[in-house]
Amino acid sequence: MSTSAGAAEDFVHVSDPGALETSGFEPVGITDDDVPVPVGEGRGSSGEEGALLDSEAVSSEEGEGSEQMRVLVEEAMKGVVRLECETTADGGCCEVYLVGTAHVSQESCREVQAIIRYLKPQVVFLELCSSRVAILKPQNLEVPTVREMVDMWKKQKMNAFGILYGWFLAKIADKLEVFPGAEFRVAFEEARSYGAKVILGDRPLQITLRRTWGKMTLWHKTKFMCYMLHQAVFLPSAEELDKMLKEMDDVDMITLLIQEMSKEFPTLMETLLYERDLYMSSTLLKVASEHSSVVAVVGKGHLQGIKKHWQQPVEVKHLLEIPAGSSLISSIKVVASIGAAVTAVAILSGIYLIKKR
Repeated sequence: MSTSAGAAEDFVHVSDPGALETSGFEPVGITDDDVPVPVGEGRGSSGEEGALLDSEAVSSEEGEGSEQMRVLVEEAMKGVVRLECETTADGGCCEVYLVGTAHVSQESCREVQAIIRYLKPQVVFLELCSSRVAILKPQNLEVPTVREMVDMWKKQKMNAFGILYGWFLAKIADKLEVFPGAEFRVAFEEARSYGAKVILGDRPLQITLRRTWGKMTLWHKTKFMCYMLHQAVFLPSAEELDKMLKEMDDVDMITLLIQEMSKEFPTLMETLLYERDLYMSSTLLKVASEHSSVVAVVGKGHLQGIKKHWQQPVEVKHLLEIPAGSSLISSIKVVASIGAAVTAVAILSGIYLIKKR
């Protein structure tokens, strides 16, 4: 996959384009001031689920395996949410297809590829931001070590929540042997194959993490550390995780994880799910209002939220505000708690492994 600077016109990032300069993409940016106000009633939003499929168009595909492709596309399109809005592009109406994925699933990768290959939209919108652009490049799956996580914290590359959350997701992906967000790389490569624009439309990760961490009390922060470490040690088997993925019709693995954690930490749903639904609904509308067709690849857990807020007023600036930083004493207390939690989990892990022998 090419990531040369020559791809600039085909790669657009909705917010903070400067952060991508070091990645080699050099995108054209859209500033936060460009986030749209609701489009007039006009053609409005259809909100249809299970978008219609032109079976003749699929069956006319040349090459071996066209029948399998037709069946795959037909099945995948059943879960697609179709929206509409007015646009300045030719035709005056943009068709938007929301494709929900499980995030750590080979099946999701195949479905995303099939849908984009069939629809060939003008734009492919991804649930990513500039700091996660590395997902679009082929890479080896590695679970960070404790030393690496401590180094990340010391260098302030990410706050404690982001480090542990990312580590936990890497543990899940390692068991399933699927890189987190692999469907985004598949979507990117498919879009590039015929010259479509690729747009990163999620809220910047650092803002999401800092808002999440800032809304948690010191007690919840400490408790969260222990919770994540414990869950990572006692993860279900790969077979159990795969079964869970197949049973999830309206939610993705990450949303399921957030829902479970929110039982102990109520603010997580607000910052990790609801706020991002609002943000992506606005950025997606901005993109759609300037193009004729868009396929948006997002986690299944975001489908209904984006649909709910489609063409509704959204205070984006509020969603980008960062809470005041915690005190040095609080940070030291949390770090001390991490050390205690790591020690406790190490002991539990040893006991668990001994019992399994």
